[in-house]
Amino acid sequence: MEPKIKQVDSMAANRIHNGFYGQDIISVSQFDRAKLDYILEVGNEMKILVERFGSADLLQGKILANLFYEPSTRTSSSFMAAMLRLGGQVIPINNVQYSSVTKGESLPDTVRTLESYADIIVIRHPEVGSAATAAHYASKPVINAGDGVGEHPTQALLDLYTIVEALGEVGGLKVAMVGDLKFGRTVHSLTKLLVNYPVEFTFVSPEILRMPKDVLDVVAASGHKYEEREDVHEIIGDVDVLYVTRVQKERFTDLAEYDMVKDRYVVDPELMSRAKERMIIMHPLPRVNEISYAVDNDPRAAYFRQMRNGMYIRMALLAAVLGKA
Repeated sequence: MEPKIKQVDSMAANRIHNGFYGQDIISVSQFDRAKLDYILEVGNEMKILVERFGSADLLQGKILANLFYEPSTRTSSSFMAAMLRLGGQVIPINNVQYSSVTKGESLPDTVRTLESYADIIVIRHPEVGSAATAAHYASKPVINAGDGVGEHPTQALLDLYTIVEALGEVGGLKVAMVGDLKFGRTVHSLTKLLVNYPVEFTFVSPEILRMPKDVLDVVAASGHKYEEREDVHEIIGDVDVLYVTRVQKERFTDLAEYDMVKDRYVVDPELMSRAKERMIIMHPLPRVNEISYAVDNDPRAAYFRQMRNGMYIRMALLAAVLGKA
């Protein structure tokens, strides 16, 4: 279901030509190079704002409804921090078991209720397509914070920002994605976003956790090269970006299969000794065993920078969608 076009004030819309004002953020397919350049630029401005002043009043008087049907630490708190840094306020709904959902309230009715109180809704939900459904029924903008094994567009944007920040460019890079590529919505979204740039992909996973065909079809249709491997040691010396994901136990129906693959890939100092001096290791977090704590002090480890950058990018998106950037 496609999100419906939001009704925005025509005079304000004429003043703002960034393509974000009043709109939903549901999928990375909404972003072309111009929009990506714009959000990265605003993200930089937000970083400078926070470093110099701590906060601003750009969104004073605005309210964000943070609706999370799944557990979240980083995404939920970074959206909240982003709104608060910009002077807005937040209605946090992080435990739906204590909400009217337990009474049988539908998703459409929940978002219609929340938009009565808020100016923008951020939603995480376990079902693919749930964010698009919410956007269809809501008259206020909706931002997808993860829909099952589908997409996680704001994570992909902060990942892109981190790559540019660390390596200065995206074009010409070799990007390897490692681990749970079947259920990992972060790698699905980042892959679809990176086809906007001339990069080469390597997908490293066990047979049962390979990248879904629909994502590979997007890569192939865009004319990008990619290869699938099972051994990270074979490619570590060639990559510029090593994007690691945890094997998601909660997505498995057969725990015996999970036990077979849960510790298949571990990034440790020995593996990193074979990597380029100028490259980065990324991870959307939380991690389990797939990156050793001994790697945390390696200057190539970028995963904690990713978390910080998430706040800047989400500040940029909130400001742009609400017409203040």
